Amino acid sequence: MSTYTNIAAYKFAPLQELKALRERLSALCKGWRLKGTILLSTEGVNLFVAGTRASIDSLLQELRSVPGLEQLEVKFSESDEQPFRRMLVKIKREIIAFGVEGIDPARNPSPKLKAQELKRWLDEGRSVVLLDTRNDYEVQLGTFQNSVNLKIDHFRDFPQAVQKLPDSLKQQPIVMFCTGGIRCEKAGPFMQREGFEQIFQLDGGILKYFEECGADHYTGECFVFDQRVGVDPSLHETETTQCFVCQSPLSSDDRADARFIEGKSCPFCFQPPDELRNQSLIERHELLRRIVSPLPGSQPYENHRPLNVPAEFDGRTMLDFLSTIFSHIPADDWKRACDEGRLRKRHVPRQGRTLEDESSTPVAGDAIVRAGAQYFHVQPAAPEPDVNAEIRIVHEDEAILVVHKPAPLPMHPCGRFNRNTLQHILGKLYHPQSPRPAHRLDANTTGLVLFSRTRHFARILQAQFDPNQGGGIEKRYLARVQGHPPHDQFHCDLPIQDEASELGSRAIDFEHGLPARTEFRVLDRYPDGTSLLEAVPITGRTNQIRVHLWHLDYAICGDPTYLPNRRLGEVQTAALGSAPLCLFAHRIALVHPLTRRRVTFEAPPPSWCESDAGK
Repeated sequence: MSTYTNIAAYKFAPLQELKALRERLSALCKGWRLKGTILLSTEGVNLFVAGTRASIDSLLQELRSVPGLEQLEVKFSESDEQPFRRMLVKIKREIIAFGVEGIDPARNPSPKLKAQELKRWLDEGRSVVLLDTRNDYEVQLGTFQNSVNLKIDHFRDFPQAVQKLPDSLKQQPIVMFCTGGIRCEKAGPFMQREGFEQIFQLDGGILKYFEECGADHYTGECFVFDQRVGVDPSLHETETTQCFVCQSPLSSDDRADARFIEGKSCPFCFQPPDELRNQSLIERHELLRRIVSPLPGSQPYENHRPLNVPAEFDGRTMLDFLSTIFSHIPADDWKRACDEGRLRKRHVPRQGRTLEDESSTPVAGDAIVRAGAQYFHVQPAAPEPDVNAEIRIVHEDEAILVVHKPAPLPMHPCGRFNRNTLQHILGKLYHPQSPRPAHRLDANTTGLVLFSRTRHFARILQAQFDPNQGGGIEKRYLARVQGHPPHDQFHCDLPIQDEASELGSRAIDFEHGLPARTEFRVLDRYPDGTSLLEAVPITGRTNQIRVHLWHLDYAICGDPTYLPNRRLGEVQTAALGSAPLCLFAHRIALVHPLTRRRVTFEAPPPSWCESDAGK
């Protein structure tokens, strides 16, 4: 006999006094011995909770007493074990992360289609597009027959995926679906705003369809976000499990794979023996040498720089957006670019056409821009400045890369650089994967930098950079600076300017700056008036170590931007062959996203750390 009652529910409704509501629900749930998650927002509530039926009934009575939640509808299921490990009540900006402003399901919902009505449409063979709004790993477990998979890794990617749908779908009936319906509540109004004329959302999602219609027109099972992993069309827990190491969903075939070792690895995270891994690195460096000889940006080409419109600029003009985001560029320059047709909107290929057919149209300065649309800035054909491409892969596995970055070499496209960047080169090296930087180093800074191999592992790593989620990342730098600090240990916790100013530089901003803290330790004081420091950034602001030392009058040797005596230089990225910036990412420690064990990577100090290396 089942012991635990599981409920899943959401409702979009304007809620107020969230802090008091959170405290009350936390105390009550603890007393009722409930476990799960309740998300509260000014837009509504979203929850997954399990416990005894009596406790669940008490919780529902409490929730339905909240103004706006009187009609809260709930999905029930049962389990032999408690599917959740703890009870969390959180306040969030959104009850389902989407990131697009102006979507209000409570006031402007899209039409809902009952499960039995959808089944009738499918039984009749009616022409309808079934759109799966879920993440790719969920779709792998099961979906409606002949449905469209957007192949997204997170619901926040949905707006961009919609931009790639063919225009021919805008006049066709589309029924979108997800696990329980909440994602479609936001996806539907967004698609209507984008011009899709016949949008319906499956009322109650896949789980409601299973409850009323069973397995008809559906293949496989449904991924659920608790320890059950998957449920079948009868809403019973399936044998699908998750890898203990990497959390990937595992079918019986996956568990039969020779690479599956209970509690140690699966086909998605299996690590080959050291000798094979070393051979792989040798081959990787050989391919890397071919990619950078010549440098990818050495030949002139017309550069299409993508422009991402933040949600707060949705509905504003192109010139307003450009002049605000790129305030260091004169507004007249942007107007000229618009007048010359160099600001364009990309149109994805229509159905049946190839990427070579992709087209774009000019965007006028007074045109209204939309968050999620694909805009780009056409820059005239020109070669990029030379960079140092002596990149070395220190470590690679299925989850992460640790790269020794030389200088000068920008991390990602910026300014005059696009192809001659570490991110572009690694994209070529690891194609079809696109390694994602977990943090960044300035173009002139050398040393270790961490990349994730997939979006799945990127999310796991990112949590370690967030002190609010427990942190875990430890970075240590070496810096040679002008002057002799009087104390062997000191720190700087002055706030740093959020927006870039001249040359992309930052400064201390006491009024509006972002909180920042760097801890320093003097390793040596040299006769030439310089010192060798160890720097540990507790936060991760742009140029943080350089700005803090500059403000303390210990400018880093070789810095082309932050000069001694608090003067600003005229260069942000130094030219190849210039004196080195004496800042080195020496050590990085983290909890490995596969093994869940703490690992440390360290690179030997550069020659400028020696006393007789001079300035």
